[in-house]
Amino acid sequence: MPTVLFEWETARWIAAVAAAVTLAAWFADRRRMRRRDPDAVGWMPWTSVFFLALMLACVFGALAFQGWVRG
Repeated sequence: MPTVLFEWETARWIAAVAAAVTLAAWFADRRRMRRRDPDAVGWMPWTSVFFLALMLACVFGALAFQGWVRG
């Protein structure tokens, strides 16, 4: 029996949370881009948060899928 770092259920939950953060960051970045006052930029780097959360969702989603297929 090979040693696994994560059970696929754990990877699935991490991927789901990362996907939720991805959606929230996407909406926040869209809201920031469509603001009325161009000088009110804000301090949160939503584009970077979106990209990192998307990468986490993809990696852990693939790990969860691989674990689910292997059983």
